[in-house]
Amino acid sequence: MQPTIKSKQPNAATTIFTVMSVLAAQHNAINLGQGFPDFMMDAELTALVTKAMNSGHNQYVHMNGLMQLRESIAEKIHYLYNNTVNADAEITITPGGTYAIYTALTTILQPGDEVIVFEPAYDSYIPTIEINGAVPVIIPLRFPDYSIDWELVKQKVSTKTKAIILNTPHNPTGMVLGANDIEQLKKIVSGTDIFIVSDEVYEHLIYDGKQHESMLRHPELFERSFVCFSFGKTYHCTGWKIGYCVAPPSLMAEFRKIHQFNCFSTNSTVQFALAAFLKQKEKYLQLGSFLQQKRDYFAGMMLQTKFKALPSHGSYFQLYRCNDITDESEKDFAIRLTKEYKVTAIPTSVFYKNETDNKVLRFCFAKKESTLEEAVNRLMKL
Repeated sequence: MQPTIKSKQPNAATTIFTVMSVLAAQHNAINLGQGFPDFMMDAELTALVTKAMNSGHNQYVHMNGLMQLRESIAEKIHYLYNNTVNADAEITITPGGTYAIYTALTTILQPGDEVIVFEPAYDSYIPTIEINGAVPVIIPLRFPDYSIDWELVKQKVSTKTKAIILNTPHNPTGMVLGANDIEQLKKIVSGTDIFIVSDEVYEHLIYDGKQHESMLRHPELFERSFVCFSFGKTYHCTGWKIGYCVAPPSLMAEFRKIHQFNCFSTNSTVQFALAAFLKQKEKYLQLGSFLQQKRDYFAGMMLQTKFKALPSHGSYFQLYRCNDITDESEKDFAIRLTKEYKVTAIPTSVFYKNETDNKVLRFCFAKKESTLEEAVNRLMKL
């Protein structure tokens, strides 16, 4: 008789990103759902990967990541955030940003701990909390600007609160934390044992003159933080699945105890290429203006449709209201949009544990102009 599994995620289904991408492929739809570019990445970076491979850099590098890459990251952190981190003790290279978040939460959580999560939220947060036997304490972002109600956060903090998860720039909303948010956060965590897990994978995709309020910028927050990043979002290579985590030495030491028995070592060839490429500051400094142009181009064309834009100050994404178009649920409408109009978006309701439906869809604008143009031409037929 085959043994049975007691599921750690009994209610989990296939992620909506996979579901909608498969549906898009089936119906030959333009996929503005999943967050990946359809344009070529920098040829110089791909050439550096080829060079590293041909130079024999194809075996394991150090468990914590190639030192040259960690040193390049440390230089970048000092340049951007005036924070001198130790490349050896405070930076670990990971197979993607989601892995870094998973490992950080697994490092700190014990059964019964509580973690504050703001919804809508990236879909890995709550499952990771629950897999570790902890309890998500969900706080809704205020619709329609998706701001944080810090008074409510104060009410939800308890003796069981082990961590707060932050995401800025925010997926799916494009919201970014401001100076007031940082001051409120400092007041709440001061004198507590609360950790911060900060998802900053879109750190360079920030628009309208906004400043990225990284936890690395604020010493009193960084001392309790695991800060997670993604090269995939920075250099348009999401399929490489390579990122990193930055944390103070005592926190990182515990992070590595989990990391070493999970993936042990991350793709070596790509690390050699990134170590060299990261030295070119202009490559990441221009990303914000590059993607803002795409956001603005898409938003300008979308004025010809019945969709109404909500503000996006960062990330690959912009939310659009569809309440004047349909009475269907977001999910049903997104499916019909894919099947009948051949454009795929993500229903924002799936970023809530209880699928809150505000009649809002998430569109990815990190696409070629021709792709965005054709998508809007199809959406105009609604």
